[in-house]
Amino acid sequence: MCVVAFACNAHPRWRLLLAGNRDEFHARPTAAVARWPDSGLLAGRDLQSGGTWVGLDTRGRVAVVTNVRDGFAKPHDGPSRGALPHAFLAGSADAAGTTDALLAGAHAYAPFNLMLADAGGCWHLGNHPRQRDVLAAGVHGISNGRLDAPWPKTRRLVAALQGWIDLGSDDLQAVWDALADEHVAADADLPATGVGIDLERRLSPTFIRGETYGTRASTVIAVARDGRGFIHERRFGPHGVFEGESVLRNYA
Repeated sequence: MCVVAFACNAHPRWRLLLAGNRDEFHARPTAAVARWPDSGLLAGRDLQSGGTWVGLDTRGRVAVVTNVRDGFAKPHDGPSRGALPHAFLAGSADAAGTTDALLAGAHAYAPFNLMLADAGGCWHLGNHPRQRDVLAAGVHGISNGRLDAPWPKTRRLVAALQGWIDLGSDDLQAVWDALADEHVAADADLPATGVGIDLERRLSPTFIRGETYGTRASTVIAVARDGRGFIHERRFGPHGVFEGESVLRNYA
């Protein structure tokens, strides 16, 4: 994923709400969200390197990973970061135990942020910089930088999710509208990640519309107090053309 807002124990019905966009090259082979036959998790699948970027399992556990953008970092040939969400969702350890177990070996991966959530709470693990945190109740955001870093699109998506919660509505249209936001941030507000101002500007919208690179999927996940929930994915092709959507529930 490239921008995610998530509400941990901040809604009267849902113990976790997540809304985010995955930006990627359109040529990268990807499978739409589905129930994986080998593990039962509900997620899209990266057909190039394996793993997934966000998913939900039958127990109401959620995992999402974002890349950390650093134009000054050296190339990295470690294992796919998509293996991190899959390891949690296909395993039996809780979020606290998983982040603790992964901490020592986190340096083996290219820079990442990993957020795991279960009935015990929400945990964040990052390796650039190296950190592990239990998250306070509330709405948090991650893009391609530090947890809760005030990047413009992160702030806008977090504010939209908080606003939707404050309204007390069951209609998720406002959340989908926020995920479709193509606002380009002012240059003065852009992060400096070492990729140059032109690329920072092109990457600043929540929804990126491009011919070869852009938003491939928008995803909303909601998990209730009893662990029942759903994952809703909307998919897009070159130039942001809508290609379809899927809604899967983690219960019969």
